[in-house]
Amino acid sequence: MGTKGLFITIEGGDAAGKSTQARRLDRTFRNLNRTTLLISEPGGISLGKKIRKIVKFSSSPISPEAELLLFLASRAQLVREAIQPALSKGIIVICDRFADSTLAYQGFGRGLNLDKIRDFNQFASDGLQPNLTILLDVDPIKARGRRKAVLKDRFESLNQQGVENNSFYQKVREGYLYLAKEDPDRWLILDAGLPISELTNLIWDRITRSFAV
Repeated sequence: MGTKGLFITIEGGDAAGKSTQARRLDRTFRNLNRTTLLISEPGGISLGKKIRKIVKFSSSPISPEAELLLFLASRAQLVREAIQPALSKGIIVICDRFADSTLAYQGFGRGLNLDKIRDFNQFASDGLQPNLTILLDVDPIKARGRRKAVLKDRFESLNQQGVENNSFYQKVREGYLYLAKEDPDRWLILDAGLPISELTNLIWDRITRSFAV
């Protein structure tokens, strides 16, 4: 990899186990004495944490367009303040969600124009794209049981507005699968229902086959 870092993102619907696999991957790299930066979107930096509270738990209405712009603002700051500086130092960056989440949630889920979102993503991320994106694919109905144990946020609340068949999360899932098929070399699709340790091993196998770690 030289002096250039490695940028890995983990995507998937709510309750897919992204944070767990991100932490496990971070620990594996650290055990090899590699310097890492483990972050999440929105979050990771002061501005991102504030935006996260707004988009996840605001009691005030937020239009899909405003929601999109809030996520983009968080990403723009995160890329310039944290991700780009880390990569330039050869650090391995592991991010729980990134630009693909915006396409899946605000594009496929909310129905906003995908071409516009792609342009906005490009601008906000300064053209930065992950070296590898891991998709933890989860059936929305199966994930619903997992989500019940978690504090209900705006996305879960919106999904409960008379939507018995989890249509919002189903659209998000279909969006992720569509994006992965568009760029198969960058994506690794895994069944989120597999045992945690098995998922960890599959992720690490892909990384060691694709990159000099």
